[in-house]
Amino acid sequence: MSSENEGTAVPPVPSAPPASEETPAAPPAADRPVPPAPAAPPAANAPTEQLPPVPAGQPAVPAPAAPVPAPAAPASAPAAPAAPPVPDAAQGAPAGQPYAAPHHADQPYAGQQHAGQPYAASAQQAPGAWPPPAVPAHGYDGGWGGTAPLQQPVPQQPAKKGRGGLIATVLVAALVAGGIGGGIGFGLAGSDPSGSTVVSAAGGSVQRAPDSVAGVAAAALPSTVTIDAQNSGGEGGTGTGFVFDTEGHIVTNNHVVAEAVDNGKVTATFPDGKKYDAEVVGHAQGYDVAVIKLKKAPADLKPLALGDSDKVAVGDPTIAIGAPFGLSNTVTTGIISAKNRPVASSDGGAGSKASYMSALQTDASINPGNSGGPLLDADGAVIGINSAIQSASGGFGTGQAGSIGLGFAIPINQAKFVAQELIRTGKPVYAKIGASVTMTEGEGGARIVGDSDSAVEPGGPADKAGLEPGDVITRFDDKAIDSGPALIGEIWTHKPGDKVELTFERDGRERTVDVTLGSRVGDN
Repeated sequence: MSSENEGTAVPPVPSAPPASEETPAAPPAADRPVPPAPAAPPAANAPTEQLPPVPAGQPAVPAPAAPVPAPAAPASAPAAPAAPPVPDAAQGAPAGQPYAAPHHADQPYAGQQHAGQPYAASAQQAPGAWPPPAVPAHGYDGGWGGTAPLQQPVPQQPAKKGRGGLIATVLVAALVAGGIGGGIGFGLAGSDPSGSTVVSAAGGSVQRAPDSVAGVAAAALPSTVTIDAQNSGGEGGTGTGFVFDTEGHIVTNNHVVAEAVDNGKVTATFPDGKKYDAEVVGHAQGYDVAVIKLKKAPADLKPLALGDSDKVAVGDPTIAIGAPFGLSNTVTTGIISAKNRPVASSDGGAGSKASYMSALQTDASINPGNSGGPLLDADGAVIGINSAIQSASGGFGTGQAGSIGLGFAIPINQAKFVAQELIRTGKPVYAKIGASVTMTEGEGGARIVGDSDSAVEPGGPADKAGLEPGDVITRFDDKAIDSGPALIGEIWTHKPGDKVELTFERDGRERTVDVTLGSRVGDN
């Protein structure tokens, strides 16, 4: 089957190919070969005499130079024609090629042949019938992609199973498969008594494994919500969240609900259409994590299972759920493209501050409105919270840019700790080293800047470890540090009280010290 037919209209095929202008004229009737006459007239109701066999090596049905009218036959019984014409096997096609009637601009398409396909214009022929019956045209109405179904007219006489029936079936199947992507199997059906061809989908009910994308999505969607957050003036936007516990807490991004923090309005809508009013329990601008709680939460909430983002590997499959551009309950797939990607994101609003993360990078399609939605692994466990994208115009952010395959999610291990603190106290808790660092690129690390009092917090973790202004931090535990944002993102993946190993350069020499992380409460 030629791929040239996929998605292309097949015009009706005439009963006999038209004669080419270059084809020599048919010889006079007297010069044409005549098969030997039968020894005796055929008996009543006897079939007409069969055509002479086609010589070996020639196509089964040649293209005659010109149609010849059928001889008259008595109404009572068919009779053999006096001299039925025998098409010249050498005419109508170049040497070494199958017969294919040429197409002219002023003539209908006459069964153009594609490589690997039989000659479509020569179809089923009842024994003894002359001229051959017309092949039903498997065309359609309205153009490819239109709403009209394929039309399959009934031929003038019943068609028998054979090569012609198979050709018609293959043509229809090619059009259907090409139009819907070519990925659906089909069955080749024979011709029914009326001569119409039936194409049936390969059958039975579809079984989807629980760990398939469809299975994971079906289990996770009922536990995701579309969030609408507005300030007191009615301004705001939409985002996504997911059920965190049975008490009605929903985890999302801070920038999704930031507009509604002060006397605003928040609603959460589940995929079944049920909408609930909600309130902001707590939000962490630096982490870009927030928690809302449903008012009058239903008793049958099913929290999503939380995975372990530390065990995620590059290449692992991912499934993202969200409401991109307001299209709720959208599911996309991809892989983990990278881990520990330092990202500073901002919603671009006036006075907005950056959020920092050591992100999971994915190529699953993420767009505005996906923010706050779960990033799932192949088992359906949450491994991250979709938060930011890299836009084609450059820069990280959450503005109205489209996906280019560079999405970033907050690791769930970090988000879980933040969410639990917000539920418990309403305020975020940040780990810190107690030093101010540059936020520019090209430093080769995170350089401690400022005077002796402002650069290093007196009595803080960095001070106790002996760090000084001018030191350049190049590693945090086993992670390379190339800038201030990268350092902050790594610090915030830890909890206050964690012990880490810092590597820094001073006066061209590399040194390593142990630091116990301190804590800071709130965003100010």
